[in-house]
Amino acid sequence: MTWDELLAYCLAKPGAWQDEPWEGDVVVKVGSKIFAFLGSEGPGVGLKCGPNREAADEWLARYPEDASVMPYIGRSGWNTLRVAGKIPDDEVREAVDASYDAVVAKLPKRERPT
Repeated sequence: MTWDELLAYCLAKPGAWQDEPWEGDVVVKVGSKIFAFLGSEGPGVGLKCGPNREAADEWLARYPEDASVMPYIGRSGWNTLRVAGKIPDDEVREAVDASYDAVVAKLPKRERPT
């Protein structure tokens, strides 16, 4: 999966929109919250990979070379998953879906996509 394909997949989610809150760092939001950190056409995507660090650590155990804890927000279950590595594309898409769902669930009802 390329960076452009990953971005397109994220943007196909209901209510998803692209933002660049930091120069050169693309993120995808739903409502006012980020569900995917894509950076600047880099090799990975930052996603909410579990409700807590323990659950998100399963990615690190399964893919030690291609999954890492995100700086600053990793303690809350966010990981960076390397794209085009050993993680199959369908698992990356499933992780995007799960991150999106987790973020939508925490949004105030008025911000949730219809």
